[in-house]
Amino acid sequence: MHRLWLLPLFSLLACGTGSSQQKTAAQAADSTGYYQYQQATRDGIGKRYLGREIAQVMGHLGASWLERPEREREERTDLLLKALNLRPTDVVADIGAGTGFFTFLMAPKLPKGKVLAVDIQPEMIDYLQEGTAKRKLTNVEPMLGTESDPKLPANSVDLVIMIDAYHEFSYPREMLEKIVSSLKPDGRVVLVEYRAEDPSVPIKELHKLSVAQASNEMKAVGLRLIKNDRRLPQQHIMFFGK
Repeated sequence: MHRLWLLPLFSLLACGTGSSQQKTAAQAADSTGYYQYQQATRDGIGKRYLGREIAQVMGHLGASWLERPEREREERTDLLLKALNLRPTDVVADIGAGTGFFTFLMAPKLPKGKVLAVDIQPEMIDYLQEGTAKRKLTNVEPMLGTESDPKLPANSVDLVIMIDAYHEFSYPREMLEKIVSSLKPDGRVVLVEYRAEDPSVPIKELHKLSVAQASNEMKAVGLRLIKNDRRLPQQHIMFFGK
């Protein structure tokens, strides 16, 4: 069995299915009108945004999957790093940074910039702080965000990257609005997501995202698709700008 099938298992361990009372409370608390609610599927939370059911979150129990030795070969993170074309002075926000696997690949490329490594789980912040200290990095700043706010400074970020994370955001509209406000005028948002258009990609459907769906959700907050880089074996690299 392909190791990538493990992702939904970790999601279930981290989140569970939730109670009907919790769903009712969430509906009552959501007065934005952005979301719709229904019975959750096996890998979802029962909450929909622009027609897409939001996937369950992979929690800190899945940390070992993020750090698996074969990840670079399977996902070709080396090619992703090249695709970003980072400048030495860039300020990059890694949203859903997890254990810092990609944060720590980017940091050496930013000798006069920095990485804001954002996660909403304190356990992941611990991983990030330990990894930063171990590598003696001075340009990585772990940041604890919330489900609806990454806590990024306004007009300060050159690039925001979300790697296999956006589809799990419980409040995608609010998160994107905050992300857009954090961008510099020429700032970019990069979504790296498993290709929903390709049935051969061995990932559960809710943990994939199509270009059409992503573009629709980005358009809602004033972002447009600039480029879809196709160099990765299983994932889109979608670049968006204002």
